Amino acid sequence: MSRQNAYDREELLKCSRGELFGPGNPQLPAPNMLMMDRVTHISDTGGRFGKGEIVAELDIHPDLWFFACHFEGDPVMPGCLGLDAMWQLVGFYLGWLGYEGRGRALGSGEVKFFGQVLPVAKKVTYTIHIKRTINRSLTLGIADGSMAVDGREIYTAEGLRVGLFTSTDSF
Repeated sequence: MSRQNAYDREELLKCSRGELFGPGNPQLPAPNMLMMDRVTHISDTGGRFGKGEIVAELDIHPDLWFFACHFEGDPVMPGCLGLDAMWQLVGFYLGWLGYEGRGRALGSGEVKFFGQVLPVAKKVTYTIHIKRTINRSLTLGIADGSMAVDGREIYTAEGLRVGLFTSTDSF
């Protein structure tokens, strides 16, 4: 697989089916849990720490599944979905680098929410700054991330951690 610097929705769907990085390697979730429509930029240089960055987008429209159930009469995107999207992107980055194994979120440091995504919004943008990748007995990606809605930053997460595992039986 050649390393592209951007991916469209169909390519992300291929990743959710295990077709982009190969069977048993990092996958994105399938819809409805796939929390991005495209990766507009991915690089192993740049970002706040000079070790790589990813920028992805999600188009917002009022009929997205979570607005109907979170909350009735007060629709808002759950904050945990934005956080999960950031973990999804760190795992995607590890697969993009060619590392093998199944991705699992391993936690984060400080997470802050100071805004919301409402059905009237147009676009969410995720920005991930890679801090470190480790490839020993465990492959691990560590990053800081942020989420913006229509250009305004509303979530931040420090120390996002995603590991790759050749077996998840004992996880």
